[in-house]
Amino acid sequence: MSIITIMSGAYCNSETVIQKCAAQTGFRRIDDPMIVAEAARISGISDRKIQGAFSAKTSIFNQFTHEKERSIAYLRLVLAGMLDADDLIIDGLTGLLIPDTISHVLRVCIIADMKYRLLAAQQQEKVSEKEAAALIRRQDENIAAWTGAVRGATDPWEPALYDIMIPTDKISDSEAVALITQHAASEVVRRTGRSRQAVSDFQLAARAGEALANAGHNVATSAKNATVRITINKHVMLLSRLEEELKEIVMKISGVAAVETGVGENFHQPDIYRKYDFQMPAKILLVDDEREFVQTLSERLIMRDMGSAVAYDGESALSMVDEEEPEVMILDLKMPGIDGIEVLRKVKQTRPDIEVIILTGHGSEADRQICMELGAFAYLHKPVDIDVLSKTLKAANEKVQKKGDGLKAEG
Repeated sequence: MSIITIMSGAYCNSETVIQKCAAQTGFRRIDDPMIVAEAARISGISDRKIQGAFSAKTSIFNQFTHEKERSIAYLRLVLAGMLDADDLIIDGLTGLLIPDTISHVLRVCIIADMKYRLLAAQQQEKVSEKEAAALIRRQDENIAAWTGAVRGATDPWEPALYDIMIPTDKISDSEAVALITQHAASEVVRRTGRSRQAVSDFQLAARAGEALANAGHNVATSAKNATVRITINKHVMLLSRLEEELKEIVMKISGVAAVETGVGENFHQPDIYRKYDFQMPAKILLVDDEREFVQTLSERLIMRDMGSAVAYDGESALSMVDEEEPEVMILDLKMPGIDGIEVLRKVKQTRPDIEVIILTGHGSEADRQICMELGAFAYLHKPVDIDVLSKTLKAANEKVQKKGDGLKAEG
């Protein structure tokens, strides 16, 4: 009894091969969307944000939220829980999360040369060769970023990551299926006592990773025989204090007998360890055309452990709302191009959950009334006391978090 993982490049005819494998073996097929949906359900993080973990582009807020790392922790937790079963085909990027120590997994990569993929993309998407190349490049960039994040490999098609490489431009579907099913039935990938223990270790490491991520920590976890190993890869001044905090969190997990900590190879690089505080606003978008003012404000908020990004005009702000999904905005009214009132109106039409704080030096009482009627959270005047602004931001963030908790409870 074994598990098959299949990683494939776009436009390599992998879907046909996977369907035939599932039909011939009778194995249950699990794909990335299924794992993403379950990770979203148990975490309260949206499907879209969990899915973003597979993207090469990382949110500008991620250094404050650890959202990508938290998403990976939940994907890992869900996948680990599924490995109690046998006779699975795990189709997609999540299969790369399974450690090599689990030996009853047959790791398959389906790939083809670029000429084959370009032609397939052109035919399937009805696009030009140039457009097909751009589609494949974007998807390959995402796959490469994911492989680097979870396996430390820069090349997602590196043969060392897999047991079998299937070149679908050179062999038929039937030959590919026969090759996979033949190896899946081999004694080499049968479940053993050692591989069962490796699954238990993986599950324990995943539970530890999820607990630490929920406590705001960004660290790597592994386990062996009920001992959890925590690796810190970013520099922290009070290392021993952090280690004690991490140990205290993990020792509360059922099944953990001991916890070891250590630093990784990136610990001494110029990157600072930052614990995420869930009570502090971490996705604040500052919108103001006064560059010196808004940059200084951003720095002052960061010093108070509030994560912020900056836009200098309304058009850029609206683009960042779509791409980065801020939770709170601080918005000036008088800007070239789209003014603050129009930005507020558009944001509340498309993303009503974003709380918007107006901060202006030129607004009138009529402007204030319009902004509050449009749904602004608060209306403040420049110059503003940083403590007043901080309290307003925290209140806005509390409102956002309560909405999120309500949606999680409904789910």
